[in-house]
Amino acid sequence: MEPRHGRVQCLSPAGFHRMAYVEWGDPANPQVLVCVHGLTRCGRDFDFLARSLADRYRVVCPDVVGRGLSDWLRDPNHYAIPQYAADMVTLLARLNVDSVDWLGTSMGGMIGMALAAQPESPIRRLILNDVGPVIAAGALARIGEYLATPPSFASLEQAEAYIRIVAAPFGRLNDAQWRHLTENVVKVGPAGAVALRYDPGIAAPFKAAMVGQGEADGKLKDIELWPLYDAIRCPTLVIRGETSDLLSREAAAQMAARGPCAETVEVPGVGHAPMFLDDTQVAIVKDFLPAS
Repeated sequence: MEPRHGRVQCLSPAGFHRMAYVEWGDPANPQVLVCVHGLTRCGRDFDFLARSLADRYRVVCPDVVGRGLSDWLRDPNHYAIPQYAADMVTLLARLNVDSVDWLGTSMGGMIGMALAAQPESPIRRLILNDVGPVIAAGALARIGEYLATPPSFASLEQAEAYIRIVAAPFGRLNDAQWRHLTENVVKVGPAGAVALRYDPGIAAPFKAAMVGQGEADGKLKDIELWPLYDAIRCPTLVIRGETSDLLSREAAAQMAARGPCAETVEVPGVGHAPMFLDDTQVAIVKDFLPAS
């Protein structure tokens, strides 16, 4: 089974851009699951999950602008949740359905929270994969270290070695899984050099946000978005990697007790974040979503 490829035209204050996406399953199926990736990843991260759900769902996996096969923004200052959320609203209009279920990993979960918190939101069920209203300062620092200066590589093998290091918290994956997670986030230049497929400009607003989170002693502090989370009314599932440095166990427990009172599941042997590349992790999603 191979996905169908599409593009949708979106608008930022600096002009139009195209957002790429892939979709699986019956295009006429009104049951739609939107899966949105993390900060430097792409929609193809969800291939295994999408194949597993394609008999029940039309699964749509966009490349957030600035990543994957989507365009880069003319003004990098617009790489932020409001722009991403606006792009997703345009995508939902293209899908021509009244409601969707949403699975978001890290940044994709923050976009989902922003949409689900709005009155009359089209999000029917929300799955937050290793993200919540408290973003740990330590994780922000770790991500900031590699975000602004993506390296280039002499070969796909070198790129994969790098991905295995920076994405080690994904857990134990086999060689085919690591290759899959590498092939879809790199591009080969005219001279044969291999580069990561994201706009380095996404680091600009990220760095600005980190400065805003700085304290007098120069240390970062956690980002807290509890009012946003508390406004969510749809059934919500929180999936946490056992050793995650982004979503703490304490924050996940609070998410179960307030706002939408989320169901919570912890995935053993994984940090930030579970990638749904095996049947056990996929079963967590299947069990939360309706059978029909």
